[in-house]
Amino acid sequence: MDPDYFKTYDMCWGTLGTVRPFSNFHPDRDAAEIQTALEKKDGANLVRILTNRSNAQRQVISQTYEETTHKDLAAGVKKALAGDVEALLLELLMTPLQHEAYRLQQAMVGLGTDEETLLEILCTRSGKQLQEISAAYQQVYKKDLEKELKGETSGDFTALLLSLLNKEDVAGSVQRDIESLSASLNGKKADTGPWIDILTSRDSDHLNKVLMGLELRSGLTVDQILEKRFSGDIQLGLKVLVNCIQSPGTYLAKRLSTTKAPIMQGIMVAHSEEDLLCIRAAYLKLTGTSLYTALQKQFKGVHLQALLAICRSED
Repeated sequence: MDPDYFKTYDMCWGTLGTVRPFSNFHPDRDAAEIQTALEKKDGANLVRILTNRSNAQRQVISQTYEETTHKDLAAGVKKALAGDVEALLLELLMTPLQHEAYRLQQAMVGLGTDEETLLEILCTRSGKQLQEISAAYQQVYKKDLEKELKGETSGDFTALLLSLLNKEDVAGSVQRDIESLSASLNGKKADTGPWIDILTSRDSDHLNKVLMGLELRSGLTVDQILEKRFSGDIQLGLKVLVNCIQSPGTYLAKRLSTTKAPIMQGIMVAHSEEDLLCIRAAYLKLTGTSLYTALQKQFKGVHLQALLAICRSED
């Protein structure tokens, strides 16, 4: 295991996570129980253990398992299980950085590109986190993330993604930024440049003031402006970015309510130790149904048990 993992782990822990460190943690015992469960292809027991340990604890379990059995735990899971449960447990065994790198890679692999997953990760992670994710991507896939994004996208959308990947906060004037965004809309074709430059280089408090000022000035919501003046991938990109600036929890809750199972579980795993409680609250407000209840209507069996364990409880 990478010794630097625990040094960077603070990026993935928050008080609003649903998965917390297991207090009575004995990695030797967990590794032994996991070995038995793998031999019996007992998915329920694997889920019980791995969803009730923090990611840092899972890394210790993986290392302990390898030291005692001389086998790779992820390879054991692949051999013993299949389908959604296998995929979910493999995601749980990745470090947070590896997991976000994996989600980005999955969004670009094969035919077609999942633009919204790229946007979701790039819009909800800080510049420092994205630097670390880029390094993990290079380490795992032996490819440069920036080059991969360039190869999978084009035009203004590429410019937006790269600006997000390399984002850093730059001080700006709220009034000047409002004027710049407003002026960008005056031509026959809206100028995407100021939108990309400003929305990817200011902190969220500053940007919320800018967006509110733009709405007051135009008499339209930002969403209406984007619908009216932009189209295609760049419209999608700017809309996701604005939604994440205004309320990342609400954006992620909406995504959970409308997306497919693999993406849903990817979001839940990625945010389970950070802010899944916020996302749950936003989901309830948005849909009128708790995420815990919604999962029970959509999934079943051991896969459902795993998702409920990550979600943790009813709201």
